[in-house]
Amino acid sequence: MEVTLYTRQNCPLCDKAKATLVAAGVTPREIDIDLDLDLLRRFGDDVPVIDINGNEAFRHRIEWRVVDGHHLEREFRFKNFADALAFTNKIGAVAESMNHHPDIELGWGRVRVTMWSHDAGKITAKDFALAGAIDRAL
Repeated sequence: MEVTLYTRQNCPLCDKAKATLVAAGVTPREIDIDLDLDLLRRFGDDVPVIDINGNEAFRHRIEWRVVDGHHLEREFRFKNFADALAFTNKIGAVAESMNHHPDIELGWGRVRVTMWSHDAGKITAKDFALAGAIDRAL
């Protein structure tokens, strides 16, 4: 999988996104959009953007944490159990369509998602792709 990180100079969010990827063992191809007028028009201040195999996975920020250099984790909050359950079902549909299945913990008003590529024993670009798809399902 090819991971591309679109950044700008002096961008703290870009630095954080790169650090998150590197902590997960993913080395992105980094492109400074200030050096390409078309990319600057396309993204403007809405960076960082993480692209995986030609598909945008994240824009502006990554809310997922790298835990112990081993897995990605994010907790989502909801106003009640029903909304949390509905989101859990959306995650299931997204995961099934991508054939990549996270661990999901459902509680009253919250959903915690944990993932890594079990066959690789670590985080891979496939995990970031799924994380981005889950964020878009929100």
